[in-house]
Order: sequence, then C-alpha cells, then structure tokens
Amino acid sequence: MTTATTPAPAPTAAPVTYGDAASMRRFTVAQYDRMINDGIIDDTDRVELLEGYVVLKMPGNPEHDGAVQAVADAFYARRPAGWCYRVQLGVRLADSEPQPDFAVVRAPAGTYRQRHPEPADIGLLVEVANTSLVRDTQDKVRMYATAGVPEYWVIDVTNRLVIAYRQPAGAAYATRTQYGPADAVPFAPAGTHVADIPAAELLG
Repeated sequence: MTTATTPAPAPTAAPVTYGDAASMRRFTVAQYDRMINDGIIDDTDRVELLEGYVVLKMPGNPEHDGAVQAVADAFYARRPAGWCYRVQLGVRLADSEPQPDFAVVRAPAGTYRQRHPEPADIGLLVEVANTSLVRDTQDKVRMYATAGVPEYWVIDVTNRLVIAYRQPAGAAYATRTQYGPADAVPFAPAGTHVADIPAAELLG
C-alpha cells in the first residue's frame, strides 16, 4: 500500500461516542483533578476527561496492549535529545485530561512530577485503536486539533494502518496521511526530523 495524503475530513461539531444525553453533567479540568486528589476517582475507575465529560476508557485486550508495546519499542530505539516518552499517562488540555497510549513531550520526565504536559510541551500523541477507532479518528481528532497538538497518530491495528494527522487548524487537522505496512512514517517532533519509522514496526 502506498502512502496517501489527503485533506483531513472535517470533524463533527459534537462528540460521537460520548456526551449524547443533554442532562449529562460536565466538569472543568480543575474539578476533575480535585475528584482525583480527593479519591473520588482512582486508578480502578478507568476513566478520562474528554471535553468536560468523564468518559469510560475503552477496555484493553491483548491485541491493543501488544500494539501499545510495539509502538513503545519502535520509539524507544529513536529517542531524540530533549524529549521524553510517556505511555498511557495524562496530558492536560483546556477542557480535557486524556491518557493517550503514547506521547512525545519536551524536557526530562522529572519535569512532569507536579503537572501533566500541556499542548506547548507536546510533540506527538499516539492512540492505538482496535475497539476505539471511531472515538480516536473523530472525537479525539477534534479534541487534539482544537488544543493545538501539532501531530497526532492513530495506529489502526485492525486495518493495519498508521494514520497521521498534521497541521492543526481550528477543530480539524489540515492533512491526514495514511501509511500501510510497507511505508515509513516520518518522526519529526517540533519540525525536526529524527527518523523514518517503518509502519510495520508500529503495527507490531
């Protein structure tokens, strides 16, 4: 399969996979953080804050977890100076606190012992999708683009594709590039080219 770059489709204006009841209560990031600090929400709850909604995370399964490990292995062999990697840890956006499967962020890991990375810290976010493809390619595209995350990849393990969204513009990304197993995906946080990662490595 050859690499294909197209204008990214416009995302829906409202969440597709959550927030469909008008009576649902929305929370600020500060309120969500207080619920965590007060023990109302803990690690056993398996939730994340998406656009003000406390949303259940998609359950992991061996296929998903194996793909997350493949992504981590592919990136750890190509660690750029001045950046660190985070696996399934929080990032803080204006109205959300998601836990992407993989994140490339500025500065040493110790920088984030007292706070989560914010959009200015982020070079790349990656979500692995098997059961979560609709959420990852619609709701999270809108959420990450709106926040100004410069680059976002979806690892579509079912269809064996790496989908890269680049150039945030409002609530969308200007481009969507699809890579098959025979392709290589440019890894260039903050516009500095580090490596071309074989998509086959990312797909596991």
